[in-house]
Amino acid sequence: MDLYTLIRDIPDFPKKGITYKDITPLLKDNLGFAQALDAMVAPFTNEKIHLVVAVEARGYIMGAPLAIKLNAGFVPIRKAGKLPFDTHGVKYLLEYGSDT
Repeated sequence: MDLYTLIRDIPDFPKKGITYKDITPLLKDNLGFAQALDAMVAPFTNEKIHLVVAVEARGYIMGAPLAIKLNAGFVPIRKAGKLPFDTHGVKYLLEYGSDT
């Protein structure tokens, strides 16, 4: 199955000139979702992965099941101010700005 057919382009979102990649059609398709997870796990099947780290929110959707498939723990990364305990911060660039 060509997984690209299950990813919808939304032009000019969230700003003009940006094309948002909508993965909800992929997530709705159980075979496509499973194939995508299998493809992401494949390069690491012979590695000992201790943690899968993923950025909110779409990262959580893919990261948690990947962690399970890899027999690893899962670490969610959140935007600044969203976690109540000790944290580390990293600034990063977006297509349309920056964040922490």
